[in-house]
Amino acid sequence: MNSLVQLAAEDASDHRTLIITLFSVFVAATLGVTVWAGRRTKDATDFYAGGRSFTGFQNGLAISGDYMSAASFLGIAGLIALFGYDGFLYSIGFLVAWLVALLLVAEPLRNSGRFTMGDVLAYRMRQRPVRTAAGTSTIVVSIFYLLAQMVGAGALVALLLGVSGDAGKNIIVAIVGIVMILYVTIGGMKGTTWVQMIKACLLIAGTLLVTILVMTKFNWNISSLLGAAAEESGKGAAFLEPGLKYGVSTTSKIDFISLGLALVLGTAGLPHILVRFYTVPTAKVARKSVNWAIGIIGVFYLMTIALGFGAAALLSQKEITDSDAAGNTAAPLLAQEIGGGADSIGGATLLALISAVAFATILAVVAGLTLASSSSFAHDLYANVIRKGKATDKEEVSAARIAAVAIGAVAIVLGIFAGKLNVAFLVALAFAVAASANLPTILYSLFWKRFNTRGSLWSIYGGLFSSVFLVFFSPVVSGSEEAMFSGVDFQWFPLSNPGLISIPLGFLLGWLGTVLSKEDEDPDGEKYAELEVRSLTGSGAH
Repeated sequence: MNSLVQLAAEDASDHRTLIITLFSVFVAATLGVTVWAGRRTKDATDFYAGGRSFTGFQNGLAISGDYMSAASFLGIAGLIALFGYDGFLYSIGFLVAWLVALLLVAEPLRNSGRFTMGDVLAYRMRQRPVRTAAGTSTIVVSIFYLLAQMVGAGALVALLLGVSGDAGKNIIVAIVGIVMILYVTIGGMKGTTWVQMIKACLLIAGTLLVTILVMTKFNWNISSLLGAAAEESGKGAAFLEPGLKYGVSTTSKIDFISLGLALVLGTAGLPHILVRFYTVPTAKVARKSVNWAIGIIGVFYLMTIALGFGAAALLSQKEITDSDAAGNTAAPLLAQEIGGGADSIGGATLLALISAVAFATILAVVAGLTLASSSSFAHDLYANVIRKGKATDKEEVSAARIAAVAIGAVAIVLGIFAGKLNVAFLVALAFAVAASANLPTILYSLFWKRFNTRGSLWSIYGGLFSSVFLVFFSPVVSGSEEAMFSGVDFQWFPLSNPGLISIPLGFLLGWLGTVLSKEDEDPDGEKYAELEVRSLTGSGAH
């Protein structure tokens, strides 16, 4: 272990009281907000959609808090610190993706559904098979995304508290899982939304503080910062040019195209983002909330330049990778260095502050993901498939709380196995699954009159299974030291991200299933006409 990490561990021991106090204050404060919100949760609308009572700014702030995950704060900073220009491509992809969500999905989805994506898909199709498919897809996508947050939590808190070995990280992952379950089961959407708003403010403030300190150190000269980063990286000018990560071979170049496609199209299919559109009273407010989110997220991703390149300039590559091989702790280590170093009070304090912000980020995002998946299980699978629409609001909410516990347990177990992977990379996989399974079906349902049940099922299951299948046989799962299962090798699919294959396949199967089907569920087009009017005007919307 290098000297910086040793000093960090010693300093964490000396200042453990400060670290634990900051973590405890945030957790206690947000749990208090959750309990307060839980007392105001009276029915299913409150639990699933927060009573549709949030303003455009509030929801935009909450969307930002939901979207700016551990992948944004920890993973992207680490990728930029290790791979320079190619790492920053994640920031660009995540931001551009919001244009698709704004232009194609936000307003029509808010007008057409009630609580979940399944409401929109099942509106003019057979309820039970379509809701089953939508619920299954939602849960799978959410679990992929949850993995990233769990991995980030394990790496972060292990660094802070000087925890060594896999056992310590596994305990941390379990604690995060338990806290997220409490957020969802107690507070529902109201509690989760307020936690996300608090977290977004903390994240922007913490990132701004580090950005100011980094830029001050380089006299607010971006060229000096980039030059120092390139020199310290050991890669020279190549660090600031495309190709360091995705230009090594033809396969890596194709992998980059696949990644870009997944990032740009994935946001509009992410379940925990889609459900946020139902928390506002009208489609107009939904559109405003997306505009606010784009502005807030855009500012944040600009600051990741200072985080990533600052870490590359002020820390050595060995210091970053020795702490965490995937670079997930680059931002906290940068905060420690810019605060005065591992052996200073300032360094320890800033490390604790930034790590507490990152921990807040993780807790807020996992709460949103767990809520989205448990809501889909309760509303789509339990209430409309198992109970055939006869479940009461109270029964639905109870089912959602039970599902939150089960999904949290699954996320904890899988998070333990995924500990070696970069969190931004894991999130990109979730984007690929969402873009392959959810986005084609949503767009076809909203904009294609002929689309039917078979097309919907083929699109969801085809996109879902193809993306998961290709990931399972990719270098992500086996065949290398960085893989999820490093001791075995059964990979044959060369790309790390399956989006280039699975996304077009999802669209193709949706079209093919529809044209090959003889069923005509809406022969006069009445349901489609009603859905079109509702999605565009809001007439009859919930």
